[in-house]
Amino acid sequence: MMSTSSPEAVKKLLENMQTDLRSLSMECKKKFPPVKEAAESGIVKIKTIAARNTDILAALKENSSEVVQPFLMGCGTKEPKITQLCLAAIQRLMSHEVVSEAAAGNIINMLWQLMENGLEELKLLQTVLVLLTTNTVVHDEVLSKAIVLCFRLHFTKDNITNNTAAATVRQVVTVVFERMVAEDERFKGIVEQPPPVQGNTNRRSVSTLRPSAKDAYMLFQDLCQLVNADAPYWLVGMTEMTRTFGLELLESVLNDFPGVFLQHQEFSFLLKERVCPLVIKLFSPNIKFRQGSSSAASPAPVEKPYFPICMRLLRVVSVLIKHFYSLLVTECEIFLSLLVKFLDGEKPQWLRAVAVESVHRLCVQPHLLRSFCQSYDMKQHSTKVFRDIVNALGSFIQSLFIVPNAGNTAAVSAPAGGSGSGAQGTAQGGPGTGGVSGNLTTQAAFEYRGTWIPLMTVSVQGSAKATYLEMLDKVEPPSIPEGYAMSVAFSALLDLVRGITSMIERELMICVSISGAHLVWEEMVSACWCGLLAALSLLLDASTDETATENILKAELTMASLCGRLGLVTPRDAFITAICKASLPPHYTLTALSSNTANLSSKAYSIQGQSVQIISPSSESHQQVVAVGQPLTAQPQGTVVLTAKNIQCMRTLLNLAHCHGAVLGTSWQLVLATLQHLVWILGLKPGVGGALKPGRAVEGPSTVLTTAVMTDLPVISNILSRLFESSQYLDDVSLHHLINALCSLSLEAMEMAYGNNKEPSLFAVAKLLETGLVNMDRIEILWRPLTGHLLEVCQHPNSRMREWGAEALTALIKAGLAYKHDPPLAQNQRLQLLLLNPLKELSNVLHADIRQKQLESVLQILQSQGDSLGPGWPLVLGVIGAIRNDQGESLIRTAFQCLQLVVTDFLPTMPCTCLQIVVDVAGSFGLQNQELNISLTSIGLLWNISDYFFQRGEAITQELGREEEALQKQAQEKGETLNRPFHPAPPFDCLWLCLYAKLGELCVDPRPAVRKSAGQTLFSTIAAHGTLLQQPTWHIVIWKVLFHLLDCVRTSSTTADKEKIESGGGNILIHHSRDTAEKQWAETWVLTLAGVARIFNTRRYLLQQLGDFFEAWEVLLNHIQSAALSKNNEVSLAALKSFQEILQIVTPVKDSDKAGDAFAAMGVPPVLIDPLSASGPGRPLVRSDSLVERLTRYNGAELQAPPPGEESALEDSALWWSAWNTWYRTGTDSTRPPSGPTEKLSFIPSQPFLTALIQIFPALYQHIKANFSMEDLKKLGVILHGAVSVPISSDASPFILPSYTEAVLTSLQEAVLTSLDVLQKAICVGPENLQVMYPAIFEQLLLFVEFSCKPPQYGRMETKHVANAKYNQAEWVALNYVPFAERSLEVMVDLYHKTACHKAVINEKVLQNIIKTLRMPLGLKYACPSESTWKLAVSSLLKVLSIGLPVARQHASSGKFDTMWPELANAFEDFLFTKSTPPDNLSIQEFQKNEAIDVEVVQLISTEILPFANFIPKDFVGQIMAMLNRGSIHSQSPSFTEAEIDVRMREEFSKVCFETLLQFSFSNKVSTPQEGYISRMALSVLLKRSQDVLRRYVEDERLSGRCPLPRQQVTEIIFVLKAISTLMDSLKKTQPENVDGNTWAQVIALYPTLVECITCSSSEVSSALKEALGPFKDFMQPPVSRVQNGES
Repeated sequence: MMSTSSPEAVKKLLENMQTDLRSLSMECKKKFPPVKEAAESGIVKIKTIAARNTDILAALKENSSEVVQPFLMGCGTKEPKITQLCLAAIQRLMSHEVVSEAAAGNIINMLWQLMENGLEELKLLQTVLVLLTTNTVVHDEVLSKAIVLCFRLHFTKDNITNNTAAATVRQVVTVVFERMVAEDERFKGIVEQPPPVQGNTNRRSVSTLRPSAKDAYMLFQDLCQLVNADAPYWLVGMTEMTRTFGLELLESVLNDFPGVFLQHQEFSFLLKERVCPLVIKLFSPNIKFRQGSSSAASPAPVEKPYFPICMRLLRVVSVLIKHFYSLLVTECEIFLSLLVKFLDGEKPQWLRAVAVESVHRLCVQPHLLRSFCQSYDMKQHSTKVFRDIVNALGSFIQSLFIVPNAGNTAAVSAPAGGSGSGAQGTAQGGPGTGGVSGNLTTQAAFEYRGTWIPLMTVSVQGSAKATYLEMLDKVEPPSIPEGYAMSVAFSALLDLVRGITSMIERELMICVSISGAHLVWEEMVSACWCGLLAALSLLLDASTDETATENILKAELTMASLCGRLGLVTPRDAFITAICKASLPPHYTLTALSSNTANLSSKAYSIQGQSVQIISPSSESHQQVVAVGQPLTAQPQGTVVLTAKNIQCMRTLLNLAHCHGAVLGTSWQLVLATLQHLVWILGLKPGVGGALKPGRAVEGPSTVLTTAVMTDLPVISNILSRLFESSQYLDDVSLHHLINALCSLSLEAMEMAYGNNKEPSLFAVAKLLETGLVNMDRIEILWRPLTGHLLEVCQHPNSRMREWGAEALTALIKAGLAYKHDPPLAQNQRLQLLLLNPLKELSNVLHADIRQKQLESVLQILQSQGDSLGPGWPLVLGVIGAIRNDQGESLIRTAFQCLQLVVTDFLPTMPCTCLQIVVDVAGSFGLQNQELNISLTSIGLLWNISDYFFQRGEAITQELGREEEALQKQAQEKGETLNRPFHPAPPFDCLWLCLYAKLGELCVDPRPAVRKSAGQTLFSTIAAHGTLLQQPTWHIVIWKVLFHLLDCVRTSSTTADKEKIESGGGNILIHHSRDTAEKQWAETWVLTLAGVARIFNTRRYLLQQLGDFFEAWEVLLNHIQSAALSKNNEVSLAALKSFQEILQIVTPVKDSDKAGDAFAAMGVPPVLIDPLSASGPGRPLVRSDSLVERLTRYNGAELQAPPPGEESALEDSALWWSAWNTWYRTGTDSTRPPSGPTEKLSFIPSQPFLTALIQIFPALYQHIKANFSMEDLKKLGVILHGAVSVPISSDASPFILPSYTEAVLTSLQEAVLTSLDVLQKAICVGPENLQVMYPAIFEQLLLFVEFSCKPPQYGRMETKHVANAKYNQAEWVALNYVPFAERSLEVMVDLYHKTACHKAVINEKVLQNIIKTLRMPLGLKYACPSESTWKLAVSSLLKVLSIGLPVARQHASSGKFDTMWPELANAFEDFLFTKSTPPDNLSIQEFQKNEAIDVEVVQLISTEILPFANFIPKDFVGQIMAMLNRGSIHSQSPSFTEAEIDVRMREEFSKVCFETLLQFSFSNKVSTPQEGYISRMALSVLLKRSQDVLRRYVEDERLSGRCPLPRQQVTEIIFVLKAISTLMDSLKKTQPENVDGNTWAQVIALYPTLVECITCSSSEVSSALKEALGPFKDFMQPPVSRVQNGES
């Protein structure tokens, strides 16, 4: 369209005007001629203007009054047609802006008249509008008149006019203000003079305003006046006005032109002074009104609340608050308070609805809300407006549920009594009851305790589109649909939350640095959270719609997050608690969370000032049930139900934790506790790595899940895992909060799991694990609280709980070690130790399952990270070694597997300082008593370890040396001494010493097998690797290891139990030699002593260089002695073997070493010998001393490597004498017979022991013979005698004794004799002074000889003869000493043979002693235990006498043999006339042999004694004679049979006696008459006795008649007869001159008696008689010469 000022437009205008004028003139031609004329002149005028002026429009405007005049006159006609034509023309002029001010005034006046006449009302309005909108020429009164005109038209009866006029008024008012705005715009930038200060504030004084502003001011002021029902100042001519219209106009001005009021003081003044009071005044009926109570009439125009005004007032208030809040702070406070009051339950329903809509309008303006908060809530003594608004909203919502008003109750038909488990509602019971299966779309609604409120969509989120505030046409209050108020309030709440949170978060993002901003935010949140929470919780509980629920949850979530970000703990926790409670089943919450919130810090929801009830959840919300499960409580209860809403809340909770974890802080506890309960109810159980998986129902069918939730579960479990994975993005503090929360949650679960073995809740533990695993990169900061707690869990009595604690802990440790840290663990020793520490702590847990887990993980760690453990080794080894006997086999077995792995694979990779720990740990496995095989295997490991030490010796030495220096340095700096075991020894040696000490401990283990194995290993290692030790270390080995071990073993052995051990369970049989602890210890003692002795023997050269070798030697000998004297045959015998070994009596010689010995003996330097045989396992290791050692190890003391100087010889002798003393003490103690009564039988040493003991002597003697004194010999004698006297037990006798009849010496007896033999040989070749020992040796031998007849007594012990002993009884059997005594006798004879002439032998009356000793067997003769004894005794006597008698004769004068002779005489007598009778079974041949022996003795007398009678004491000779005399008379034993009698009479002996007697009697060599007398006397006695016997016989024979005489009498007579015949023979042989005549007389006198005997009846007697009578024939011739025989 072309513009109005273009030439074409102007041309068109002119044409149109002319046309209009023409038409007018036509119309008025008839009726109104003046008008016609005016029109015509008008045409001329226009033409003239057009012709004269270039700027036609300006000219027109100047002349506009005239131009317009015809049209005005036309209007004045009041003719409708003309009027319309004129108005149209006038409008055309206006639209071309060619109306001047004056013309405009005229036009308005004309329009006013038309209006008053009620003509063309719509056209009028149109014209006014065109006039005012096209230009600004109308001002002041003209303008006011135009406006009034419009107002008046508004109040006509015509509806159309009314409405049009209303619209026009609105537009006009707007135009007035737009003009003012435009004017301001024009004058912008022009500095104005400040207006002079007004004295009086006359309302009309507006001199300071510019024209348009003035108009606007006047207009606005009058509007206020009108609304207030006052007369207007400016709008003159108003007839009527409505408040509603006035309020609408006020509202539109305020809303559309806020700038005007804010920029101009005058207008601000109006607002404050006029508008606000007005509003407040108009509100009064609403304020006072109470529903139901008719209030007293008030002076105000309207008593009852009037909907249209009330609603418009609220709109005005909204605008005022929105735009002029800053100006009207105090007034707004009032308005807002009113608004809050209008929400009150007592107000009419519509009032509450519009009030809620108004509040909603505020809620979408967060900045405004912030201003409230700053202006009111944060000021002292001011209403807490913001808080009140929020609380009012909350109360409002609650009131809708609590006080159901008439409109609502009707609609509600829900069952009043829903049960706790969400009972299904009745059919019409509202939405949601039937589940989602139905295809009816359920209406969104809230339902609470039987009140059902539908939810409508009232506005788009974030905009407050009101319904009732817009009902400007309604006069009556509308009926409010059910649920409308609730829906608006709900939207308002959500918008409020959304607005505040987004605003604050935006500002937080920009990081507003304005001080105080934070304070405002905090105040806002503090002010609103209680109300919000109360309302939201209630709504959440009542919500039956998923979307609504979602929105509520979102609001709670954002609030929680915001509070968290602002650090407001209480509100944050409160919102979180609300979500938590909603997640859990109804009533459930109360236990879990109330306790939880109380725990936190007993927070009460104190809502400042306002009493906002926090409503407990109702149980009747009809929700779809999706899961039924067990509640997580200590006491088992029934089941609980989870609804879809619970799950929805749970997801929100997860979302909260996931997205806002960083601000949760301590409320992690609430969140996690809730999640834990939900997880529990849903039956999720932790799986590998801590993720929760749907578990199989553990406790029966209590968990029921619908398919709906089944599909959700994986998602939930996934979110749960992601939640904890996202903990890696939390900052350290938040992470700590999370960990602390999990820990305290876990503590609760632990509390709950105490005292029952119910399945515990493992949620917390599993999640701790997950959190730890994802935060490995900063594990240090959370490791201590994390593992500290898990360690507590590991000690829990509930096995499942424990098991998971251990699972989590070990998984974390393994993950921690495997994680690629930066810097790597190898360089971060502290972290590595930190990671391993909890593993060590697990060792303090007593539960076996935990230790099992711990050890399994150690095994896994070793397998995966074993090579890189480095400084962590001590910890790991500590764990492996932390075994106790009460832990059971399988644990120990697992731990041992770890140790085996370490020893086989990791010794080279671990720091050498840990080797000692490895030794200790291996030792502790040896000492555990659960599993014997492990103990034994661990000893094997110790051997492997020793081997490793040996092979890596140099490397280990260096590393340990370095370590030692460092430690030394540290110790010096601290001023302490270095404290490690075996300190002075070098570190490598200390390692060995630790190994030895460990083996030493194992050597005294209670189990025999372990002791044995350990002992063997200990001595083998010392033997194999001892060369590595430095010399001073040997000192420690000897004293601290070996002797200490010997002490322990000795103590244990001596105190060991003698009770018989029943055969080990099952089929293990224990040999009787090991069936008591004592016997088992004996074996250990033997092994140990032998080992130590062997070391002393093989390392003697090395040990002798130690300063205190002599002391060590003494100690060892002391041990040998105590072992030898122990009451155990095995030990004592072994002790002696060791004794022999250290004395090098037994020298082990291996073939391989013979060459070496030979070389050494030949003096070849040892270097030539191949060194390999000296090296240990592995490479040859030649140390300076190894060869020498090797040479000396297997040879006697002679081969000691360095040639012994004087000193060492001296020391040697000291050693040997020390050994002798030991031997002596051992011998004395072991052979000393028991002193007390023998019931309590003391120990009796065994034969092999004694044998070994005695066998040591000869060798020992070789070394001490130089100083061996008589005193020592005596000591020796005592021992030898004692040893031989010891009896043996009957059960051993078959092994030691051959059968009794064999004359064999036992080895002990052999040894005793050997010892004496050695001595005697030494004396023989020794110096003169030694020979004084001969008599002592004889004495010893003679003692032994006596044993033949008188076995030695051993104390007061009863010994049985061996033949009577029963093998199976523990009796003691005397040995058969005969062979021994006989051998001793032979030795003695032999010795005497050599030494008869020695001075000492003569002086000490050895011969006499010999005879004295032999007297015993000789006297006993047949009574001797063995027949051979007396025979040997006789032969020995004969031999000894054959040597000794000449010596005795030689020394007769010295008197040294004087005492011998009687002894000898007694001996002869005892033997020849023994009291014992020969045994009955003696054969005749035997008897004859025996007789021959008797005869030999007599012959000795006749050859060696009688011929030398002059050198021999007289009485001795006398005794001999008497003896011969006695022998010549037959002595008989009464027990012979007839047949044997002739043999048994010992005739041969009698004969020899007779003969010797006679020979001696009649010998011509009778030196003294006395001797002859003796023999003669003897003869006469003999003859007289014969005479008596014969006579008595004859007598008896006669008396007895037919009876035969007793046997012995017959025998006697036969003897006598034989004696007589012998006598006759002797007499015949003797020279006649030697026979005394008296004798003859006596002989002849016998004859008659003999003759008398002839009558005897016995044939034996007769034959003897015949022999006796025979020789008498020699007397039948008279003798040749008669010699007088007298007493010559």
